[in-house]
Amino acid sequence: MPYKYVRIAGNRRQVGAALGKLARPLMATYLDQSATWKALRPWRGHPYLDELGEQARTALPALWDELEGLAEGLDMPLADVLLWNCRGDLLHSSGSGDGCTSVALKAADGTRWIGHNEDGDPYLYGRCHLVDVALEDAPGYLSFYYPGSLPGHTFGANRAGLVQTINNLRTRQRPAGVPRMLLARAVLDCATLDEAVALLRDTPRAGGFHHTLGSAADARIFSVEATPGTASAQEIGTRYGHANHMVHQASRGQSQIITDSSRDRQRRIEGIVDTWSPATTGADLLAALHDTEGDLPILRTDAADPDGENTLATAIFEIGDGEVTLRVYDRKAKAEIVLDVMNDPE
Repeated sequence: MPYKYVRIAGNRRQVGAALGKLARPLMATYLDQSATWKALRPWRGHPYLDELGEQARTALPALWDELEGLAEGLDMPLADVLLWNCRGDLLHSSGSGDGCTSVALKAADGTRWIGHNEDGDPYLYGRCHLVDVALEDAPGYLSFYYPGSLPGHTFGANRAGLVQTINNLRTRQRPAGVPRMLLARAVLDCATLDEAVALLRDTPRAGGFHHTLGSAADARIFSVEATPGTASAQEIGTRYGHANHMVHQASRGQSQIITDSSRDRQRRIEGIVDTWSPATTGADLLAALHDTEGDLPILRTDAADPDGENTLATAIFEIGDGEVTLRVYDRKAKAEIVLDVMNDPE
């Protein structure tokens, strides 16, 4: 498998420290080869970074505890860990280096399906984790984990049955607000869809993400473009696809960067989902996310990808009433791990 499954438990700071220790052996080498880290270093000590930290501490104090624990576990200065976790708020042309494509479907039998390609730095293929986190004061969650980044900005689901997948948006604004990765992490502490949408709508945002949200306690699925300029939440009818730029009517007019890959993947995924019927299943979502048609396909394996991103893993969430099943696939061998999200393992 291109990732390892790890269980973590404790209070906020303990969980953060455990995540940091998990990444510590790789972190220095990872950052040394990262063009994103090179581009971030001039922001060290910048007043805007201090402002982002203050916004995070004020709005999300529990997650600030996690970030402090993460720095402790990584044995890195907190300021550098904050800088790394604000990369998408600071670097608009490259964003966080995390591309991604998401799809969603409401089946005729009431099952909700959400699928996601996690696209990121090709160096990370085989070097990430799937973390199963138990918290003392929140539902706990499963999430794909990038070294040194708070979980939540990839794909994940919590023990309350809330499902989230994230796509990078390359917005051009830099207002004061909560860093987008911390806000995505905060969603995994929410118990309901309405709570998650309200959090994204009401919290000041420094950067932009697209969130696909579903729940085992709610028949709805939401597509949310949460940006510095607006938080547009649209309920998905029966089928949906989203890449890495704003497409909602309420937000598409904002200044953004649309890469050729994002434009091509958006066009292709919309064409595929338009063919889906009420009989469509998770296998069809997986086939869509592993589609290789075109020069800039949905499944990204080209070492010369123009955005510098490759597909690291594919997630398929099957959401029923009171249950969520997560299946995670490798892009090559198509190996599968199956997890019952809402039942905490012994």
